[in-house]
Amino acid sequence: MPEQQSTAGKDTRPERQPTAGSHTLSEQTPAAHHALPVRTPPQADAYRRDAAEVAGLLAVVPARGLSTADAEQRAAAWGTNVLAEPVRRPQWLRLLDQFRSWLIGILLAAAVVAGIIGEIKDALVITVVLLINAAIGYLQERRAERSLEALRQMLVPTARVRRDSQVKVIQADALVPGDIVLLEAGDRVPADGRLVVAESVEAAEAALTGESQPVAKTTAPTESDGAEPVPVAERTGMLFMNTALARGRAEMIVTATGMRTEVGAIAEALRTGAEPPSPLQVQMDSLGRRLALVSGIAVAAYTLVALLRGEELADLALRAVALAVAAIPEGLPAVLALTLALGVHRMARRGAIVKRLASVEALGSATVVCSDKTGTLTLNQMTTRALWAAGRAYEVTGEGYETVGAVRLTDERHGRDPHDAALPDAATRDMRQHDAPVYDAAPPALRDAVLPFALCNDARITPDGVIGDPTEAALAVLAAKAGLDAGLRDRTPRTGEIPFDSDAKYMATFHTDADGRVRVHAKGAVDALLDRCTHVLTAQGRVPLDAERRREVTHVARGMGGQGLRVLGAATATTDRPNPQEVTGLTLTAIAGIADPPRPQARDAVALAQAAGVTVKMITGDHADTAAAIAREIGITGDVVTGTELVRMNERELADRIEDIGVFARVAPEHKVTVVRALSAKGHIVAMTGDGVNDAAALRAAHIGVAMGITGTDVAKEAADMVLTDDDFSTIVRAVREGRSIYDNIVTFVRFQLSTNIGAILTLLATVLAGLPAPMSAIQLLWVNIIMDGPPAMALGIDPPRDNVMRRPPHPPGERILNARRLTAITRSGAVMAAGTLAVFAGARHLTDPATAATMAFTTFVLFQLCNALTARGEDGPVLGRHQLRNRTLWICLAAVLILQVVAVQVPMAQGVFDTVSLSPAQWAICLGTASTVLLTEHAWRVGRQHGRSADAPRRASRGRGSRRRWSISRP
Repeated sequence: MPEQQSTAGKDTRPERQPTAGSHTLSEQTPAAHHALPVRTPPQADAYRRDAAEVAGLLAVVPARGLSTADAEQRAAAWGTNVLAEPVRRPQWLRLLDQFRSWLIGILLAAAVVAGIIGEIKDALVITVVLLINAAIGYLQERRAERSLEALRQMLVPTARVRRDSQVKVIQADALVPGDIVLLEAGDRVPADGRLVVAESVEAAEAALTGESQPVAKTTAPTESDGAEPVPVAERTGMLFMNTALARGRAEMIVTATGMRTEVGAIAEALRTGAEPPSPLQVQMDSLGRRLALVSGIAVAAYTLVALLRGEELADLALRAVALAVAAIPEGLPAVLALTLALGVHRMARRGAIVKRLASVEALGSATVVCSDKTGTLTLNQMTTRALWAAGRAYEVTGEGYETVGAVRLTDERHGRDPHDAALPDAATRDMRQHDAPVYDAAPPALRDAVLPFALCNDARITPDGVIGDPTEAALAVLAAKAGLDAGLRDRTPRTGEIPFDSDAKYMATFHTDADGRVRVHAKGAVDALLDRCTHVLTAQGRVPLDAERRREVTHVARGMGGQGLRVLGAATATTDRPNPQEVTGLTLTAIAGIADPPRPQARDAVALAQAAGVTVKMITGDHADTAAAIAREIGITGDVVTGTELVRMNERELADRIEDIGVFARVAPEHKVTVVRALSAKGHIVAMTGDGVNDAAALRAAHIGVAMGITGTDVAKEAADMVLTDDDFSTIVRAVREGRSIYDNIVTFVRFQLSTNIGAILTLLATVLAGLPAPMSAIQLLWVNIIMDGPPAMALGIDPPRDNVMRRPPHPPGERILNARRLTAITRSGAVMAAGTLAVFAGARHLTDPATAATMAFTTFVLFQLCNALTARGEDGPVLGRHQLRNRTLWICLAAVLILQVVAVQVPMAQGVFDTVSLSPAQWAICLGTASTVLLTEHAWRVGRQHGRSADAPRRASRGRGSRRRWSISRP
């Protein structure tokens, strides 16, 4: 193929001459001449104009092409044929982005204040923690970018053009308006262009329009009823950049290059589109503001009371900074970044590359997944699903272009009408997997019936993929499953053909038998073939096609069409004429129902998403019936609405119906953005999946965009937050599970850290109000923060997913991490820790010396954190149980913290640093027993609440019974 050549030069392939059924533009173009000045390229309305008029406007004779001088002049005027890269932020600004949050700002302020008053140690520790957090986030995002770059592919490296009356191969970025580009089946289109030669041309435009079936192209202009632009999918006289020629041969005049193409218009919209903040970013900013308020109130209250007591300003400032540090979990940003980064690595091993860390959690928060159909939910490989051959109905198994599969008879053993070839329902298909007849060697009648599908076919299946029309490839695979070998075409050479024509709706080929007679094989629309048929092949043999038989055949075709299948018939005849211009007297032999089948994992993935409370909606450019059939097969529920119907709805009507719609069919790119925005306005967290250029704008508008890495276009990958390397929809569901687990872990370590901070605040404030000295020094408070904000919190961040993570709905989109319920639990744990620490401190002051009392209070507070780490895991169910043993890393970290605390208290060198004294075993036992109260208290609280819920469950169930409703795929 031309795009595989690496150097420019003269093309040595002979030019093919037009044949019957082709559309061409005469070489005589009076208005065109190389010397004429180039007007503005008519990219906006070239599809409306006659090809000769377009050639005249662009001053080119299609038979000769541009001259080299003209091409250079136009390149200077119009630029190169490349898509502009999105504006990228400088690397230093990306690094600074890691510091853009309230939480980081507060910690930076605390570090500055600590440095000003001489607490250099505190300032350095806080600064190092912040730098580590920034490095983790920055390096992970850079690694994701490099992985994405490895997936990027060149758009169209080379193109065949006619210049200086010669066919040459040039770099695709050198194309200019007015160039004549020559294309054959399998070639990618390097720019937008108006067709001047279209010989049996069909273009695969799924990447641009979402249309799963190739679109027939002609040289005729596209007529429109008014001044409104004709949809891109209906511009049959145009070819568009980044689509591909599925069949035939074409020549086009380039009318638009680079950013002026239809692809470029979408890319330009992406350059200016704004990305919504992820739920996690919103949550963290909100948390930072609330913590700032809490810290400010605590410091102000402490300062006021200390001033009234007459404390020295130096001591007061030192304690105030210590209190501010205690109020802010400086380890939270680092733990958050590490948790997200580990999640990203796990997802990368499972086929997903995340470009932004926060995108992982955002997908876990998703309430709606808007998925493109073609290539995402489906294989993007046309497959024969149903067959009527020689008067009998068959089911064809197997998916895609693999020849693994069978042709199963469906009308013999299950009492089916032999003339009803509608696709069997899922339950019937499952039953037949075991008892239906399977033909390892297909009967001769079946092979003869599908023979026209094999010989009247230009597609070829290679190890690297399909060359030619996908529908013809599906028929070639059908022939192989029916027992026709791949060498049949070589043994039965073609002596002539009538190319497919969109008006005639059929194609025919001619082959000479051994006895010298000409065998005609035809395929096409069933109604078009019936008009040329006199007989039909049945189980009893060849019989006349009377009115009753015609009704039966029509019934079969309509049954398949009602299932959303593309229906094609096959017919054959023997003639003495070697190559007639049209065929009659045919015998109809078979009817095939073809569809782009769902991915094997799609149904299970959709079901799992729905069980997790995530609604899956299909958004496609395909026909409504086809989309509805696929939706039924994979379990997507809801109404079916077309793009035209969507346009007629005002905002209120769309808002009222948006949640009841399951399939959006025949939509344009702007419709997809409308849907995403409507869902977002209803409070949903929207994930958009897709692979085509047409998906890019919606990928950017959604909270998280997921692009396909194999079939995805560069524009879609650039717009997305996540790229799937395996193009598997089930990977998205795994990402949802990972995202939910990450959110649960974020909640866990936020609860753990904030309960520690609240416990420290309450302890210091209570001692000041009670007139007691501070039970912990500033360095001891910092030690608590360092050891507890570090390894234990990070171990909580990698907690394995809960068992019910995909059996519960996503958390409400507007839910705060610190909601009322969690604030109550955090305050409860903080109060228990403060009360226990003060009790030990006050009691020890009466029984021992002040140094021992302070050391016991310090140790009790640290041990409280060991128990609190277990308490923070999960929000429902008992605290004590076997589930506490699942996180081995956490237990290792807690053991390490305990050892470090023993060192800080018992080792003489450490005692000088932390102002501690040695404790006896009895004193250690008192500290440990007191610390366990936070674990026992929370366990008793949860068990009591669980019993209360169990008692209330019957009443809630009866109140909610009958409130659910089921959706069905139906047209409004």
